[in-house]
Amino acid sequence: MVELLAPAGTWEAFKAAVESGADAIYLAGENFGARAFAANFDTTALKKAVDFAHLRNTAVHVTVNTLVDDSELNKLADYLLYLYSINVDAIIVQDLGVAKIARCIVPDLPLHASTQMSVNNLDSVKMMEKLHFSRVVLAREVSLNDIEFICRNTSIEIETFIHGAICVCYSGQCLMSSMIGGRSGNRGCCAQPCRLPYTLVDKNDNDLLNGTDAGQYLLSPRDMKTIDLLPQLIEAGVKSFKIEGRMKKPEYVAIAVNAYRNKIDDYYKKSANYNIRQTDKELSQIFNRDFTTAYLQGHQGKNMMSDRKPNNRGLLIGRVQKYNKKTFIADIKLSDELNLGDKIDFWVKVGGRVNMNVTAMKVAGESVETAECGDIVSIKLPGHVQEHDRLFKIADAKLNEKAKNFFNNSDPVRRIPLKINLSAHIGSPIKLQLSDDCGRLEFTADFVAERALKRPLTYDTVNKQMGRLGNTIYQLDELTCDIGADVMVPVSVLNDVRRQAVDKLLVKRRERFNHPAPDFTDWHKTIFHHAVFRPQKTSLITAVDSIDKLQGALKGGCDAILFGGDSYNHQHISIETYQQAVDLCHCAEVKIYLAMPRILCQSQMKYMDLLFSQLDLTKFAGIYAHTAGQIRKINIFRRDTNINLPLWADFSMNTFNSACLTTLADMDVQAAVLSPELNLQQIKNLSANSHLPLEVIVSGNIELMVSEYCAIGSFLGNLHKGNCAAPCHQNRFYLKDRKSEHFPVVTDQFCHMHILNGRKLVMLAHIPDVQNAGISRIRIDGRYETANKLESIVKIYHEVLQRGKHHKIFKSNSIESIEGTNFTRGHFFRGILNNE
Repeated sequence: MVELLAPAGTWEAFKAAVESGADAIYLAGENFGARAFAANFDTTALKKAVDFAHLRNTAVHVTVNTLVDDSELNKLADYLLYLYSINVDAIIVQDLGVAKIARCIVPDLPLHASTQMSVNNLDSVKMMEKLHFSRVVLAREVSLNDIEFICRNTSIEIETFIHGAICVCYSGQCLMSSMIGGRSGNRGCCAQPCRLPYTLVDKNDNDLLNGTDAGQYLLSPRDMKTIDLLPQLIEAGVKSFKIEGRMKKPEYVAIAVNAYRNKIDDYYKKSANYNIRQTDKELSQIFNRDFTTAYLQGHQGKNMMSDRKPNNRGLLIGRVQKYNKKTFIADIKLSDELNLGDKIDFWVKVGGRVNMNVTAMKVAGESVETAECGDIVSIKLPGHVQEHDRLFKIADAKLNEKAKNFFNNSDPVRRIPLKINLSAHIGSPIKLQLSDDCGRLEFTADFVAERALKRPLTYDTVNKQMGRLGNTIYQLDELTCDIGADVMVPVSVLNDVRRQAVDKLLVKRRERFNHPAPDFTDWHKTIFHHAVFRPQKTSLITAVDSIDKLQGALKGGCDAILFGGDSYNHQHISIETYQQAVDLCHCAEVKIYLAMPRILCQSQMKYMDLLFSQLDLTKFAGIYAHTAGQIRKINIFRRDTNINLPLWADFSMNTFNSACLTTLADMDVQAAVLSPELNLQQIKNLSANSHLPLEVIVSGNIELMVSEYCAIGSFLGNLHKGNCAAPCHQNRFYLKDRKSEHFPVVTDQFCHMHILNGRKLVMLAHIPDVQNAGISRIRIDGRYETANKLESIVKIYHEVLQRGKHHKIFKSNSIESIEGTNFTRGHFFRGILNNE
């Protein structure tokens, strides 16, 4: 049977998840979890949670899914050992370095690849399998067809999200919160800039959606709901269904888990008891931004977005028929039930929203506690509304009470059937045989049965005492007795015997989850005991996506070209263009490297086959890969062709620590581009211990998001109708935020949307410091530059690399005029470690 995996950010949510029917819970400790602002669990609470869950046949998966700095590795190792010691069932990991250390010290602890790894194709899954992961949480962008294909072709477990909030960016690839707000999603501190309002504008700052049926929340997706697709997902081979919501209230967890539990059970029982209408209503009521199936059934364009309201919208239950401005009393025609204690929200055409808790209401002049569908209910409001304004119920008192029953009671909601057999004969010890869903226990008491003087032991007496299981996890399901004639056993003894036997049975239940003693290796030696790579000098590479930009970079004097990958002009880069790029670089005696696109879904992976089959890769100095799947495919090509093409892991691999570098080397990677979220001191520290050449990006419009969703195509190209009109060919586009910052929006040849930082990264003044950090190569990302501008940028960076602090711009103090004002130093001087 498929696993139902539920979120827990608090103890109440944890209990709600278990009692409402989850097979497994995912949660975080106080560190290394990607929801840093949830209450989470300290070490004591973690141990308690694991014990609580295991007694109820529920697994606990702990998120250790943030990027980890070298300074935290010792703390991480201690934490992993603790998790292993309390018998957690798995850890969920984003950072390849974390996975490496876990494999060293707790090799028997199952590893799950987090959705933060953006795994979206079979090659990436296969690489995770090679790295000893037992499960992969697929990216939310994977289609149902691709999920089925992946499941059919891998031996490891596949987990998918089925309900809850969606990230508009590929998870683990978003730098927007980090770069503009200093709060990194990769450290669990996302400020959710996707839920803020934006205006889609052109190069002349014209509002392109003015007068159209579009809201301002252009990056805010609806919530995922797949309850109607569960049969297809089960039949596709998915092993675990994941509900999002570690920041949600326990009521949400209880209702969502209960709904999906019932649907899954009905599928396997092939029953028709499932109340679709009631379940949909409850899921909508407990929390929704409207619903979507995301990419499971294809791209939905603007129909995937909650562009009018970025938070809970509740359930539409009526419209204002009449409003008295003097008395503030509104008459509302209801399309659904309303009760005292409900919380309601009026969507007011003018003046924002009016919300309140319903403490009094009338129908036909009479005070009521419940108003039915079709009633006209009168309510005094705290603010003004207008006729025809819509009324939403954003909290349902009755539904909340139903939810609370799963976590507010001290007694278990879901009890485990217990079979008991009692044997009592004069002159022999009392014996109990207990059987539950996990096994059988024989228990012999110290008490020896005696002859009864007045009241011999009866079945009814035994049944009454054995049934007193209180707040244990059990309920008496079946009792059998072997009672001799005239036997006497005191009630107190029966109770004591029952308690002792149940306690021993609980111990036996716990032991099922015990891990063997860890057989660990010294992770320090694995990570740090190797020859350190020392570059002779720092070279300059420029990333370009067109011939004219390549020519500009060559004129500027760059040492190497990184060509191809994502085309920012929405054009496929032809084989002829690649060959022309190679010829130009060879004529200029400049090395050229082949770039891979940042995101390739299952069907797009054949793009790599096309390149490898039609390009002479011996003409390239190396190849850059963005994902584990690309690395695998390149390694297979290198093995099959015997072409020794150096492989660089690009910045999307989130290389953040020395353990990650070691893992990349294990994957036959020869060099790495470091994470843009590292500061200069961290870069120095990594370089001092690295056995791989390292590269950092020092100039360009850094990509803040990469997404399957395209705001341009969705709101201007009618993508929701099936075919996009490709408006991206006709203009330059920007998303303008509340502070009038403009973020360039470009689309690549695969229609992925890339949101760039409007402020260019400029590290010119600090290039000597970067050189001194031991970096092999610095990169200028020139894909959003014009050819002429790129030539001048490359020229000055190249000169500063050659002359260092002796360059005239440092002596004449002219560097400020060269760098300009509207730029950023990125994370080179602030990092992301201390912004939590």
